[in-house]
Amino acid sequence: MELVGRQEQVDLLARVLSESRSRSRGSAVLVRGPAGIGKTALLAEAAVLAEASGYRVLRTSGVEAESDIPYAGLQLLLHPLAAGTRELAAPHRQALDAARGHAEADIPDVFLVGLAALNLIADAAAVAPVLVLADDVQWLDDATVSILAFMARRVGTEPVVMVGAARDGYRSRLNPDEMTTVLLEPLSDDEATVLLADRAPHLRPTAHRRLLAAAAGNPLALAELSRAVGASVDPQLTEIPLTERLERAFTDRLRTLPEVTRSLLRIAALDDASSLPELYGATRVFTGSAVGAAELEPAVRARLVEVVDTELRFGHPLMRSAIQQTMAADARYAAHAALASVLDGQPDRQVRHRAAATGTPDESVAAALQDAARRAARRGGIAAAVTVLEQAAALSEDAVRHAERLLLAADFAAELGRPETVTRLLDRALTGPLSRQQHARVVWLRGGADEGLHSHSSGALSLTALAEEMATEDPVLALRILWSAAQLCFWSDPGPEARREVLAAVERMVADELDPWRLAICAYAAPIERGAYVLDRARDVVLREGDDGRAYRMLSTAALLAGGFGLARAFSEAGGAGLRAQGRLGLLARTVGADAWSALVVGDLGAAIAATEESRRLARETSQTMMYALMTATAAKLAALRGEEDDALLLAEAAEEIGLPAGARPVLATAAMARGLAALGQGRFEEAYGHFRRLHDPADPAFQVALRLTTLGDLVDAAKHCGRTEAVLPVVAELEAVAELTPAPALHADLRLVRAQIAADGDAEPLFEAALSTDLSALPLVRARTHLAFGEWLRRRRRSVESRDHLRTARDMFDALGAIPWGEKARRELRAAGETSRGRAPDARDQLTPHELQIVRLAADGLTNREIGERLYLSHRTVSSHLHRIFPKLGIVSRTELRTMAGALRRSAVM
Repeated sequence: MELVGRQEQVDLLARVLSESRSRSRGSAVLVRGPAGIGKTALLAEAAVLAEASGYRVLRTSGVEAESDIPYAGLQLLLHPLAAGTRELAAPHRQALDAARGHAEADIPDVFLVGLAALNLIADAAAVAPVLVLADDVQWLDDATVSILAFMARRVGTEPVVMVGAARDGYRSRLNPDEMTTVLLEPLSDDEATVLLADRAPHLRPTAHRRLLAAAAGNPLALAELSRAVGASVDPQLTEIPLTERLERAFTDRLRTLPEVTRSLLRIAALDDASSLPELYGATRVFTGSAVGAAELEPAVRARLVEVVDTELRFGHPLMRSAIQQTMAADARYAAHAALASVLDGQPDRQVRHRAAATGTPDESVAAALQDAARRAARRGGIAAAVTVLEQAAALSEDAVRHAERLLLAADFAAELGRPETVTRLLDRALTGPLSRQQHARVVWLRGGADEGLHSHSSGALSLTALAEEMATEDPVLALRILWSAAQLCFWSDPGPEARREVLAAVERMVADELDPWRLAICAYAAPIERGAYVLDRARDVVLREGDDGRAYRMLSTAALLAGGFGLARAFSEAGGAGLRAQGRLGLLARTVGADAWSALVVGDLGAAIAATEESRRLARETSQTMMYALMTATAAKLAALRGEEDDALLLAEAAEEIGLPAGARPVLATAAMARGLAALGQGRFEEAYGHFRRLHDPADPAFQVALRLTTLGDLVDAAKHCGRTEAVLPVVAELEAVAELTPAPALHADLRLVRAQIAADGDAEPLFEAALSTDLSALPLVRARTHLAFGEWLRRRRRSVESRDHLRTARDMFDALGAIPWGEKARRELRAAGETSRGRAPDARDQLTPHELQIVRLAADGLTNREIGERLYLSHRTVSSHLHRIFPKLGIVSRTELRTMAGALRRSAVM
């Protein structure tokens, strides 16, 4: 469409292209508007501007008929870069080949293909800047859309501009802060008049006015209606919806064509590809007569279609839908059958057309569709598998198979994080007879969203009972159901009886004491009662070769809940490698999250900053709402420890907005810790006491049975400074009893410190000394706090000289750890003890973003840019750009200096 009235949008795109080229900075733009408003024309203008500026332009577009073909849009986009795949790392090249159908291989996750595509485009952008154009995004296949969103989040340091176009109502995968949105509004009357004068200069005034009203400022409508109506306009036209007006205009032109040409266009409208030889062959079957270029020519002259090389393209997607609506049911069936007959070498496409060619159940077609769904899922096309399985269910002749296919589809939909689709499919399955096993799957799947917090009305007890019912018939399903019950013990608080039932069930169902499922379920259900067992057995687990990383993830969270934070970090690191290699970013978010929470507790703030940022980003990207909220609360806790109070409170509030309606206790507990630490760091002890006291009140939604064990020292510290020592003695006594049951190192270290803090003057000193004589090398934050508390105690008893050694040690440790408010408190105590103290020197944690800090740590470990990119799911060129900016920030010029600096930070975490 002509770009009348679109200069502002053109200028915006020109600025984006210019800035990307001059600053090597990427960006994403989404153009929105109704059909015919000029989105495609604006993208075409962007291509012209880009090519004039030296850009390489890559294009793809969605076609409704292809929306269920995994990677269909990606294949079109990357076709011009095919030669560059030889330069990719082998796993990425293989994933991309499998996605494009060039190789038979499983793709564990679509994000592995996304990283391959990102590197391929980044390599091309190193030669010339790249513009990626994606038209009709609302009809692109799900895998392609996921990859485009994945790339859009990662081109910030690449000379790559991504511009998409989608109809109104399309729900973008990107968040508003990750893209620029351009809204195309209808043309004004003056602008529409200019366009109409060019298109239909001889219209009579009355017809001119009616056509302006009928077109409603839509450029396509102005062009098509003016072509269709000639000198007059039906006055009733304005009463019909605009899309329907356009479709009528297209079908009016269709009626003027020869019958064989109309048949060819009907076949093309139903085809999920655009190959002319394929269309000619199917039309010959459909009509029984010869068909070729001569029969197509009338449609080209009527400007309904155009020919590009050996492909046929409709002038506008509405033409395709208009043609489809003119076809009677028997004609549609016959056309699909004709298409199926020419697709013998393409079984997945062929079975789709076979399915569309029948209106009655056909088990042979249903079984073939199920096989196609399985192949799609193996390639990462999970959304396509859902659609195809639903079609298979509709064509099933047998009620049992009908239900089974719907349940398989629901399982895949749950994997995609689409609870509304899961509910719809389960409701359909429940309309027919179900076996016991199928009914159990319905119950389990219905409660799977958001960690089961919203859906399991009867909770952990009913799930446990269901798991035991299924244990003999389907032990794998039974264990998955019991795992859901155990997770409810973490995310909510089902009560002691439910925890005991979950524990008893897993110990009956899984005999192997080293089984990761048993260890994890025990840790989730009874982190105190089974803490010693979990930590003791987890150290002896030997995982099978080829483990996909899931077991490591379970072991890392099991160790965390049992209080073995060092072991949790070791399992997280071991499991992360496999998950990264497979592109399984959903599980990786949880594995890295366990590392983040553990690193934060022990005081390795540098590692915690990097891991929290990565886990939070991945949880958001993989639509794990509660995990994102938990990592947001963890980021708040980190900010509080670092003295960044404003950030801490904003992050805590954001986490609570998600966690509070769902009653997500780990989220609320961590947010309360953040608020307490923020207040404690600023000396607001009464406020801090209130936040920490909540964590030990079973009636409070912030009470979490395992996570609260890490906060006793903070609670007593706040209580001592606001005169509430007596009030916390019952909590201390309770946790003394808990410590008899669990070896959790952080709890025992806190108790040693707390005993000294609440002891009478004559008993405190040997208790402080006993606390410091224990090996606290794995808990440097506790050690620093113990020195600070002992120093404070000594100074207040006028033993200033003795206090200085402890206060100096505390200051240096807090500075090294990055716990800035506590370092400043140690300085104040030192001044009161008669010793001046130098200020803290900023380090990398103060100067770098969390993302940059993560790259620094990996570069310091000796990883190459490409290896860092593979680990963090960035292009290696993005890593290079980050390092180029990092070096001047840190005042260094080489990786050798970087290793020295990072080594010092790591030593500070274990001093």
